[in-house]
Amino acid sequence: MKRFFFLSVIFIICAGFYHEDPKSPAKKTPEFIVEQNHWVDSVFNSLTPNQRLGQLFMVAAYSNKDMKHVKEIRELITNYGIGGLIWMQGGPVKQGKLANYYQHITKTPLLYSIDGEWGLAMRLDSTPRYPKQMTLGAMRNDSLIYYMGKQIAKECKRLGIHVNFAPVADVNNNPANPVIGMRSFGENKYKVAQKAYMYMAGMQDERVMANGKHFPGHGDTDVDSHKGLPVINHSTDRLDSLELYPFQYLFDRGLGSIMVAHLNIPSLDTTKNLASTLSPKVVNDLLKNKMGFKGLIFTDALNMKGVSKYFAPGIVDVKALLAGNDVLLFSENVEKAINEINKAIKEGKISQAEVDERCKKILQAKFWCGLYNKQEIVTRKLFKELNTTQSSELNDKLATAAVTLLKNDNDFLPLKNTDSLKIVEVSLGLEEQNTLFTTLKDYTNIEHVGLKHDAKPKEINEAFEKIRNADLIILQLNKATLKAENNYGLGNQTLRLADSIARIKPTILVLLTNPYILNKIEDVSPFKSVILAYEYMPSLLRASANAILGINRVDGQLPVTTKLFKVESGIILEALSPTRIKNSQTIFLKKRFGVVDSIALWGIEEKAYPGCQVVAMKDGKLIYQKAFGKYTYAPDAKEVDNGTIYDLASVTKVTSSALALMKLASEKKFDYKKTLGDYLPYLKGSNKDSLFIEDVLTHRAGLQAWIPFYLKTLTKKNEYKPGLYSVKPSEKYPTHVAKKLYVVKDFTDTMYRRIVASKLETPGKYLYSDLGYYFMQQIIEQLAQKKQSDFVKDMYAQMGLTLTYEPLKYFSIEQIAPTENDTKFRKQLLQGYVHDPGAALLGGVAGHAGLFGNALDVAKLMQMYLNKGELNGVRILDSNVVKDFTACHFCPGNRRGLCFEKPEPDDKKDSPVTSDCSLASFGHSGFTGTFVWADPQTNLVVVFLSNRVYPDAEPNKLAKLGVRGKIHKAFYEAVK
Repeated sequence: MKRFFFLSVIFIICAGFYHEDPKSPAKKTPEFIVEQNHWVDSVFNSLTPNQRLGQLFMVAAYSNKDMKHVKEIRELITNYGIGGLIWMQGGPVKQGKLANYYQHITKTPLLYSIDGEWGLAMRLDSTPRYPKQMTLGAMRNDSLIYYMGKQIAKECKRLGIHVNFAPVADVNNNPANPVIGMRSFGENKYKVAQKAYMYMAGMQDERVMANGKHFPGHGDTDVDSHKGLPVINHSTDRLDSLELYPFQYLFDRGLGSIMVAHLNIPSLDTTKNLASTLSPKVVNDLLKNKMGFKGLIFTDALNMKGVSKYFAPGIVDVKALLAGNDVLLFSENVEKAINEINKAIKEGKISQAEVDERCKKILQAKFWCGLYNKQEIVTRKLFKELNTTQSSELNDKLATAAVTLLKNDNDFLPLKNTDSLKIVEVSLGLEEQNTLFTTLKDYTNIEHVGLKHDAKPKEINEAFEKIRNADLIILQLNKATLKAENNYGLGNQTLRLADSIARIKPTILVLLTNPYILNKIEDVSPFKSVILAYEYMPSLLRASANAILGINRVDGQLPVTTKLFKVESGIILEALSPTRIKNSQTIFLKKRFGVVDSIALWGIEEKAYPGCQVVAMKDGKLIYQKAFGKYTYAPDAKEVDNGTIYDLASVTKVTSSALALMKLASEKKFDYKKTLGDYLPYLKGSNKDSLFIEDVLTHRAGLQAWIPFYLKTLTKKNEYKPGLYSVKPSEKYPTHVAKKLYVVKDFTDTMYRRIVASKLETPGKYLYSDLGYYFMQQIIEQLAQKKQSDFVKDMYAQMGLTLTYEPLKYFSIEQIAPTENDTKFRKQLLQGYVHDPGAALLGGVAGHAGLFGNALDVAKLMQMYLNKGELNGVRILDSNVVKDFTACHFCPGNRRGLCFEKPEPDDKKDSPVTSDCSLASFGHSGFTGTFVWADPQTNLVVVFLSNRVYPDAEPNKLAKLGVRGKIHKAFYEAVK
């Protein structure tokens, strides 16, 4: 086994660097043809002649269409026994469910296929997208393509797909090609062959059948065969020496299947208007006999104008079968096609034996793909298992290997000593910031300017004012199209603007477009450096930024010839040393966030708190995480670190109760438009029965601010009243209040009776209150059928967070920062027990307080809210529910969201946060010295946690000094 692995690695490495045409190896027959099994014969013998004929059809299935479409597919399966489906547009979960349904109703297992040249994302939303083949054509090391093939195959298998219509083996030597272009590896036939083979080998090693396309070569056309019939007037010698070379290379190495294109090639068949798909001379004579291909032969889609323009449905299917194809893809009318083929059998044009032979070949392919076993697609966790860390890491490696440096005057790149430069990043195409900007911003001070391709003169003038004040411009051209029209979608204005910018200031040009855009750019001499990144993807944006900064080695090569650069052009740029990069970033970050450090330390010096944690996230990335000070003011006290656990106090409202209510609302179990009495019938007859939950959650229901329940348990001498507490737990004293302190069993009921009996203040007027959250806890636990702590814990686990109630069950006391030395009620230093007295009397689990955690976990949860209910690919909440809860419901009179605090929209009134915050932002603060805030407009999350109540809650120096607000503002200043 070890020897096999070693040889496999050597094979991949050698193939990755091989550039010459070797002697052809011994021809390898496709594996599925070699493998024989009684299952094939058994299934074949169970089919009627018409059912065998049905196996030759593969029709299109969509997961984004209505039940009418599902019914049509069902009828084709049950009435005609079609052999397979090609999956088109839709989403993975819906497709998975439909795939299970169709397999359930079919007699013979269905062969599933997809056009996944750059992964499932070519057809399905919410799936990984990999670079297109032209981008991969820029890479020197092809072994990464093998691993990409394996990864795509794994994702195909997870969704039950057996055939991926990839790789494209066309040699693209026509810049005007409207249909291939970026789908080809390039113009060098040897490289196209090698790279296509690596892609093929990766997939087929995972038992997903590869498909070479578009035979006999679609690379030199200027007509889209979806819209017409391209004519290729090359000689057979030219075809043999160029277009056919990659296909033969793949055939000799065991390619499982091929797709025949709709092309008219007079040198192969002089029949007028006859596509190669329908030509016996192309399919039978050339493909099968001369080139020796033994795998599965698919037609290109039979509804494309390249064939459907000249032949009616049914007739075109017969012609495709007579030509020698095995699988009739995208037949427009299966019933008519079967009738016409049976007619051809009766007329002796084709024999039943020929149909049977093709049916058996298809069944052999199904056996090889594992269809002898029932294949059930588990849709639970499907999104997460498709969108993996492995896929994103592989994407970054592919992008790094592909980025191509075409020009670099006087070693302008990599940039050095950028801290003294005023840099402006300009995006022509998309106005918003993207990964190129955010990556650069981690290392240098940089400003963003975005203009659409059709920007108005006023917008252009405003942008140029900033450009003129800069020392350096990093200019990206994006939002391009695959086709050559209108300068690949960039337009004339954008190209003129790019040239003008480069003539004003030193400019680095980053092209996130088809490389043939270089045929549209008149002159690159004004640019200091030119980077070609090929397409608009986060991984390529990140790789481009890393190239500019010298973080990664740059060695991509241009895969096609352009007016300005020859094929295989590409400057090798070595990376700067990791130490130099790290030191540069460290210096930059100190300058950028030094104010935050100073404020945090100032608060400790002023004894506003003994220690704190500060975390900030920008655009979903952690940009700042630091811990300051100690657990207490004692000289030998334990130092705070990033793992220290803090009592979150009222931040619990947005990190637990809001989360739970949004989850229940996402599941249609909770409606804030209802009243408390709708969920809690025991409130009937009280003044709380008719309170609307929306009013409760926005603190306008008239509930009192709080009730000091513990005071009723103490005598005038501040001693515990007899019978209410015990130092040991028992059936009578089950509720754990603090260390060696348990309250009597029915005290929770006593608390709720007091809340229900409490008078209301002024309904409709804002009055911050904890009391509503006691009711929210009851509603949550009633609807969830479990404790609130357990309900939210399940969601924390999904997100990988360690937030928790009752922290001493899960963490040692040394990991938890102490809060107040409570001499009045609990008569002890609180450490690991909730500070809030009401929450303590409920056993530490309450809707308004009781949650513990570290700043990073809190920040991640807030990021989930910014992501509209999703974190790390896991959907937690419905996006519309998150949007609703975090919005202001009664502005301008009441700024609150549902559970969430919001900025004050009235400039004349005090706001809880800096004026830098957008009105869309939201968050909360807590009595123990905590603060969380998230801003959708800047995509900024800031978290501050402290134990400012140690050793006493008063005086509140944290509030008086305004530390939280100052830190919050400092982050806005830093990320501008």
